[in-house]
Order: sequence, then C-alpha cells, then structure tokens
Amino acid sequence: MGDVAGQRKTEDQKARGVRTAKRVTLRDVAEAAGVSHQTVSRAINGKGEIDPATQQRVLDVAKRMRYRPSRFGRGLSRPDVVSVGLIVPDVVNPFFPEFVAGVIAAADARDWQVLVASTENDRSRELALLRSLGQQVDALVGYVTHTDTEIEPYVGTMPLVVVDRGMESSNHAMVQIDTAPAIRAGMQHLIDRGHRKIGMIDCECRSAPMVRHRTFLDVVGEHDLPVDEGWIVLGEQSPDGGAAAFEALHAAHPDLTAVVAFNDLVAIGALRGARRAGVRVPDDCALVGYDGLSVVDLVDPPLTTLHIDKRRLGELAVHQVDQLLAGELPPPIVLTPTLKVRGTT
Repeated sequence: MGDVAGQRKTEDQKARGVRTAKRVTLRDVAEAAGVSHQTVSRAINGKGEIDPATQQRVLDVAKRMRYRPSRFGRGLSRPDVVSVGLIVPDVVNPFFPEFVAGVIAAADARDWQVLVASTENDRSRELALLRSLGQQVDALVGYVTHTDTEIEPYVGTMPLVVVDRGMESSNHAMVQIDTAPAIRAGMQHLIDRGHRKIGMIDCECRSAPMVRHRTFLDVVGEHDLPVDEGWIVLGEQSPDGGAAAFEALHAAHPDLTAVVAFNDLVAIGALRGARRAGVRVPDDCALVGYDGLSVVDLVDPPLTTLHIDKRRLGELAVHQVDQLLAGELPPPIVLTPTLKVRGTT
C-alpha cells in the first residue's frame, strides 16, 4: 500500500511540475492594462469613479490574467496558505464523501486547506454558494449545473474547476465522467450473458441529462433487442425510488430478464423491489448499478456496478486547481467508469 501511495504522489508531483504558482498582483494588472493600480482597484471593486469603458478594459485584462484579489487584502487569515472551496450537492449521499476525501487528501499533500459546502440538492443555492465561498478562498471546485454564462457574475476571475457537468466544453477547468461508454459496457455485459429483454431505471440528472436514456436506446437499436422506450421507467434517486421503479417495470414487462439502474442506491432499492415481487436476482433478473459505492459489497448478492474511482476524481480536481493557480487553463480530464462484475449478473 505504501509503495502505491508513494507512486501516486510522485505522479501528482510530476503532473504539477516543480514550479511554484505566482499570484498575479493588482500591479501586474495595472501594468498590462496601462493604468494606475488605483484605477484597477476601483474597477475590481465596482467603484463608480472611472470611465465605464476603462473599467471594462481593466476587468477584461484581469480575467485574462486570472487575477484574484488577495485574501490578506480582504482581512482574512493565513494569506500564505492556499485554500480551496468545494461545493457538492449532498454530503449524505455515499458517493460524495469518497470524492471529498480525494480532494482533501490531494490538497493536504500540497499543504492546502479545503472548505466544504453543500447545496443540499437545491440548485437555487448553487450561485449564492459560488459567490460566498469564492470570497473566502483562492479557488473553487464544484458540482455546478448552471451554465458558464449563468455563473460568470458570481465567480468573476476566481479559478474554478467544474466537476461532472456532462461532456460539453467550458471556459473553466473540468473533470468529466464519460457516462455513455460505461452504459454501453453494462449493456454489452448483459447481452453477452444472453439477455435481450433489458429494462432501465432512469432518474433526472442535471449534470448529464438523458445520457443513460439515449445510450440505452442506441444499444437496443444496434442489437435489435425487442425493447423500446416503454422499457425505461423514471424513478427517484433513492432506494425507495429504485424499489418502486422496479416493481412498476416488472409489472409492465413480467418477461423482463435484466435491469440497468441509474446508480447504486437505486439498484439497491431495485433489489429490494425484486424480492417484494418474488423475483430472484440474478436467477430471474440480472441487475447492474452505477457509481461503485463501497456499500455494494454488503448487499446480498453483491451488486454488479459501473465503478467510478471517486477518490481519484477528487485528486484530479485538485490537480486542475494546481494548473489554474499556475496561470494555465488545462484541458478537461475525463474518467470513464469500469464494469465490476459481482453477484447480481
């Protein structure tokens, strides 16, 4: 274990290089914009004492240079320590503690601090958190569902890493999860096991809307399965939601032989729903989850799942922060879940 951890740390150090990120100062912006540092201060702080065109030019230069106001200048403590603000949707969902642990471990290796906040699955809290947390830290990492245009007034020049907001491009650094090939792998596994009457329990997802749904139907068409959109049931993202969705799916299609679930919590619920319906897993119906939560080894039978290395996801997000603080906009990093076959298939 020690050798593996040491190798991982060496890889991260190589990725970061040996440089020390130089903070762009207010005077650097002033020199680049050809104005006094007092003018830059007025522009950054929204003072109405300068020409609007000059103010916009200064803000454009500051954004291009990735200038961020000093926390020491705002009267906050420990200006010598880099701090990262981390925004997650739900600290109770077992997916996110592993991700947070990865962020904290990678930050700790750099002697950085992490401040964690949750939107509590309330999208309306997202923008306010970006602004309030951004006033306390040097960079942000977040599960952000709003568009670049929507978040721009709230983050300004603050370095930001967006996590799992689909596969679209962004003006910010990104760590993405490529869901489509993972769903294909799960479907192909079931098809290779001889399943043709496959259903799906899908859920609403702001980060990658309809990806599972569309990929499922693509694979169904490519393999000419006797399945259509009626074999997809929408459920709530919870064990209870998974149980209810399985029961509805089985009632509509009693000849169902396999199910792909939106995530592991839903799949665990589906396993419960199958038992209530008298369906044996995997003898009567196979089941595939998504996320690779540690709890899937504790259910009976252990859940076959599409596994995401959540700690590594957090480490890579911090690596992206490192690049941003060095003045670079790194290309997106993409993780693809891998199939872990266990007892439910």
